[in-house]
Amino acid sequence: MIALLAIAVLVGIYNFVDFGASSAAAPAGTSAGAQAKKTPQLTDSTLDPRLRTDILAASQSKKYETGRNIFRMEEVKLEAVNTPVRKDYTVEMPPTPTPTPPPPPINLKFYGFASKPNEAKRIFLDDEGEVFVARQGDIVERRYKVIQINNTSVVIEDVLYNNRQTIQVTAR
Repeated sequence: MIALLAIAVLVGIYNFVDFGASSAAAPAGTSAGAQAKKTPQLTDSTLDPRLRTDILAASQSKKYETGRNIFRMEEVKLEAVNTPVRKDYTVEMPPTPTPTPPPPPINLKFYGFASKPNEAKRIFLDDEGEVFVARQGDIVERRYKVIQINNTSVVIEDVLYNNRQTIQVTAR
């Protein structure tokens, strides 16, 4: 089994690796005349690499008959259109755009403060019975960002509608 595998590997290497022999070189013992006899003759004249002076002369004798110089930039002249201009037209004004509705109000309510020395001030916000604790810069409910916390008010931004609202701090 190993011997067969080794032979298969050697045959594969021999078939796929070029050992420096050119496929264009004539094998030893054959003459150049014998190899020339083996090359197929071209039957299609379009693949003939020889210079065909008759075709070259025919292409040189053709005249460019449009009168336009393709090597010079010229403006294309258009024919004038003789259509009367209507003077009894009316101008329609575009419809007035409907105003965009105002953004929805922020429903967060102030609930209280929490502060410790050497820490940022925290605020408690109530949203229909659910209480959130946030610092300045935090985002509440993945929608509202606490912009600024003061002693008298809290500025909150609705990041979905880019709307800012100030919530007054009230004692409960």
